[in-house]
Amino acid sequence: MRAKDNARRDALRLALAELKNVEVNERIELDDARVLGILTKMIKQRRDSLQQFQDAGRDDLADKESFEISVLESFMPAQLSDEAVAALIEEALTATGASSMKEMGAVMGWLKPKITGQADVGQVSKQVKARLG
Repeated sequence: MRAKDNARRDALRLALAELKNVEVNERIELDDARVLGILTKMIKQRRDSLQQFQDAGRDDLADKESFEISVLESFMPAQLSDEAVAALIEEALTATGASSMKEMGAVMGWLKPKITGQADVGQVSKQVKARLG
């Protein structure tokens, strides 16, 4: 606020409002894992909106969404490298003993707590499918 960065202030207010909304609606106090989940969901929503705005030629709105994504991502942990994700997938396959697509749920159940906020779950899921398929 003191820096007069209104766009950043507005993006932070959106995030805080969403976190407070979940706390009030569910009558809970959020832990770090849940906050990361909510921020991840907000980033995903903004990426979807960004794509729609770009497809519609609304560059002004696309720029706003892109900026909000960058602000939200600044509060997320560092993203895992492709090599680290691949190593985690191998570890998950070994730990669960999975060898076919039938056991994909077990593999993703093992992986999800370790990658939440650090990698796109959808992309990891595609890599697991490729590895099992």
